Amino acid sequence: MTTAATPSKLDQLRELSVVVADTGDYDAIKRLKPVDCTTNPTLVRKALDLPVYADLIERELAWARAQGDAGEAVVNEVADRLTVGVGSMLSALIPGRVSTEVDADLAHDTAATVAKAHKFIAMYAERGIPRERVLIKVASTWEGVEAARQLQADGIDCNLTLIFNRTQALACAEAGAFLISPFVGRILDWYVANGQIPANIDEDPGVVFVRGVYDAFKRRGHPTVVMGASFRSTAQIEALAGCDRLTISPDLLEKLAAETGDLPRKLSPAAAEAGPVAAVTAESFALALQQDPMASEKLATGIEAFANDLQALRETIAKRLTETAAA
Repeated sequence: MTTAATPSKLDQLRELSVVVADTGDYDAIKRLKPVDCTTNPTLVRKALDLPVYADLIERELAWARAQGDAGEAVVNEVADRLTVGVGSMLSALIPGRVSTEVDADLAHDTAATVAKAHKFIAMYAERGIPRERVLIKVASTWEGVEAARQLQADGIDCNLTLIFNRTQALACAEAGAFLISPFVGRILDWYVANGQIPANIDEDPGVVFVRGVYDAFKRRGHPTVVMGASFRSTAQIEALAGCDRLTISPDLLEKLAAETGDLPRKLSPAAAEAGPVAAVTAESFALALQQDPMASEKLATGIEAFANDLQALRETIAKRLTETAAA
């Protein structure tokens, strides 16, 4: 008699939450088979050196050379074309959606964020990828929340990222955002750096935060998806089993795939409770961040890091174009 193999913790997790790959690594996504995946300037920059993307890279660099001017506008356009090109290739590997990041240097510009989102959706459509397969990733500033409100009304689903504060999360839900990404690991990082080390996983401030947001959304009847992100350990992931979605790096996915043992559900949706709730305003949003040094710091540094990654991608493209012109 053959005994069935014990399911891995990753297999068990897939039964409780939608598993998303926090990577643009083509081979990792092909191997780990997540439902959704993501792309951003850091991942696109890494793609420049991966053989699987070689034809895409050369095609877009050839387009740039044909413009006769490797100036800033052309370099920026190549960055956009590569972002969507990588996303389109990844979409062929998954049944779900590719999150595609709007330029972080537009994080405080609602109109520019909306315009770039529409541009990305149009570029995906040109490649045969419908908007239903794409999530537009926007930083959760107040301007980003307002952009998401407009984009959702236009039928473009958004992933509001860099979530560190409850009011910030609720503002996104009230704007109708399809999905939010609260950052578990970065919250823990801040508290550890400030000498506050949790005694156990149930006291991990990132875990506590996501559990609280998940509960608030379910009780208020918000349909916005909660997707835990930025994990530092499998323990954090296991502590949020049952969350709507979890976006996980390949190394942690591999660890979960290698582990067995029971993985119990930790989050379950509560019944929605009707009741009056004060809407988040620009003023209450700003005040909440002002009174939360962790959230305000992490939001600012997160945007800065994303913007620096985009600038590094653009500089790498400009260098490639200069090298080919000199060859």
